[in-house]
Amino acid sequence: MDVVTLGEILIDMFPAEVGRKLVTVTAFHPKPGGAPANVAVAVSRLGASSAFIGKVGDDLFGHFLVDVLKRERVETRGIRIDPEARTTMAIIAMPDVNSAEFVFYRNPGADILLRAEELDRDLLRSARAFHCGSLSLVSEPAYGATLEAIRLARASDALVSFDVNYRPSLWRDATQTVEKIRAVIAQVDLLKVNEAELKLLTGNTDLETAAQVLLNLGPNLVVVTCGAKGSYFQIAEGGAHTPAFSVQTVDAIGCGDAFMAGMLTRLVSANNWRTELTVPRLRAHLRYANAVGALTALGQGVIPALPTAEQVDDFLREHSG
Repeated sequence: MDVVTLGEILIDMFPAEVGRKLVTVTAFHPKPGGAPANVAVAVSRLGASSAFIGKVGDDLFGHFLVDVLKRERVETRGIRIDPEARTTMAIIAMPDVNSAEFVFYRNPGADILLRAEELDRDLLRSARAFHCGSLSLVSEPAYGATLEAIRLARASDALVSFDVNYRPSLWRDATQTVEKIRAVIAQVDLLKVNEAELKLLTGNTDLETAAQVLLNLGPNLVVVTCGAKGSYFQIAEGGAHTPAFSVQTVDAIGCGDAFMAGMLTRLVSANNWRTELTVPRLRAHLRYANAVGALTALGQGVIPALPTAEQVDDFLREHSG
């Protein structure tokens, strides 16, 4: 399996209007979501094989989400159904097209109840890359399940990828958050953060300096997504910024997930992902990932907007100059 992801799969309730705060939105539209699930679908659309590990409720939304993944050719044998808990829901407002407010209905949601003994170990051992984020670190038992999944993937020499994807409303204490996330960073190969997360984890806003601080914690590659400004990477031999593509953004939610799928797809396409960690190769990989993110910004809802490999190739040819 090229890429196995683990974590939250949920219903995103997207706002009917952009430009309103959460309490003034008049209606919401349900769409499939959850960052690791988004990455799994995006990887599949980009032509690689993918699987998702997580938990949903035994309810209409939960079964709908499993069906969505199956239609997208994502392997679902790692999904567990909880007969007691509800499928998690995220209520979203968009004050503008590039920012979002989230309220999670997760008390607890099924996704956070995944237990280590429920993991599909064969699936994890088969992964060429394993990807997760911080939402499954918030509380037990999903916290322990995530750490065990990382351990199994590392033991099989998979590329271990981690997207901080910080959602403040889910964490009670910022200090504890940083400690938990930093502990996981020490165990991963690829770390992805945005600019706000970069400052949260390092106290520094300078891309090169702060990325180097995170690189020193253990990853082989640190990637910083900077929205409309593009992206930046740092490895032992240096770093570089890759400009964004200019598009008419409809909805920027999930562009980071699409970006990650682009990165992972490119890295696992090589016989050994470590050979891809050079400045020239990573410049090309970030340009590809930027294109995947840009195309995702053209539609509302993450999974419905994710591009295919052919669409990305066409987009890059159009922007080859």
